[in-house]
Amino acid sequence: MIGEGNIIQLIGNFGFPIVVTIYLLHRFENKIESLENTIQNIANAVNNSKEKRK
Repeated sequence: MIGEGNIIQLIGNFGFPIVVTIYLLHRFENKIESLENTIQNIANAVNNSKEKRK
């Protein structure tokens, strides 16, 4: 995890908007992957349901 001292150094080097963007992208990465998996599971369930009806 990024420590407080590292965050302050990053802000000084790159600027606040870039550091916030990197933080948010890192934080939401797992949530996006989870959504991708959920969408894939729904698509598979729909396909399986269609195959059973045939």
